[in-house]
Amino acid sequence: MSTSTIHVLYFAQVAELTQTRQESWPLDQPIAVSAWLEHIVSTYPVLAPLQSRLKIAVNQYHVDHDAIIHPGDEVAVFEPVTGG
Repeated sequence: MSTSTIHVLYFAQVAELTQTRQESWPLDQPIAVSAWLEHIVSTYPVLAPLQSRLKIAVNQYHVDHDAIIHPGDEVAVFEPVTGG
């Protein structure tokens, strides 16, 4: 993987809505998760209703929306999960 891209993984309903499980996104400089989510929603408008509750993991660590994504990172996008 190029260091000027990020590897993005989509899970559960997010994968269904985007119709993909993984893809590479160009990223030349660090970006806040919240700003990156804006790009995701502009590419996949169907995610707009979920945007505020989407969870993000960067390099397999859960992060807040103010965290920073760096070129070369792996980013996972998913909805909150509850158990029962």
